[in-house]
Amino acid sequence: MPEETIFSKIIRQEIPADIVYQDDLVTAFRDINAQAPTHILIIPNKHIPTANDIGEEDEPILGRIFTVAAKIAKEAGIAEDGYRLIMNCNTHGGQEVYHIHLHLLGGRPLGPMLSR
Repeated sequence: MPEETIFSKIIRQEIPADIVYQDDLVTAFRDINAQAPTHILIIPNKHIPTANDIGEEDEPILGRIFTVAAKIAKEAGIAEDGYRLIMNCNTHGGQEVYHIHLHLLGGRPLGPMLSR
């Protein structure tokens, strides 16, 4: 899998994105194809292709992704009513960009997780 993804360019701010948070471990930006009123992608600055590629050394990054998700949800005013966090893995999981990313979705009732 390539080391370079569109997310790598967003992290380096080489292409435009509506970045809502960035630090030394993670970057968060609004999804250009939003599926809910609030739809933010939170990504590690380190390229990790899939959830299968996460190693023990990546645990601080994953922890930061979740604490940033909670911070953004609170700032967006969706924490109290609730929100959904999704990470897809590989083809059957619906992963489209092979750089792990957590979807933060909220701002309305989201319905069932999967169609039956």
